[in-house]
Amino acid sequence: MAASRYRRFLRLCEEWPVEQTKQQRDLGAVLRQRVAQAFREGENTPISDPEACDQMYESLVRIHTNFYKNKYPRLKNTTFTGVTVEDCRMILATDILKQMEDMKKGTWKRLREKFSAKKPEEDSK
Repeated sequence: MAASRYRRFLRLCEEWPVEQTKQQRDLGAVLRQRVAQAFREGENTPISDPEACDQMYESLVRIHTNFYKNKYPRLKNTTFTGVTVEDCRMILATDILKQMEDMKKGTWKRLREKFSAKKPEEDSK
């Protein structure tokens, strides 16, 4: 029985897209890591709570297939601020978040990094 559960999770991992713009924050990548941890021995992994395992799988399938998005369709694809889904994706991209972090740095810190003889990575060593 563990073998069929393992195969179902593997199939779900294959179908789940990996979003390249969200490095180290992508749900698909986290799902793959968790499945690898949970099924360390592959098909021979003993499952302590099969009901919880099945429930987790069904929940992930509902997320993957947009079950609730389809069940409760929205009238508009914007938020109350008027931001579209594509705008949100662009804002949450890793590159944009790094740029925003750089903008948050104070003037003194930016000047110190610019004129410092050592690189910031060397300071932490």
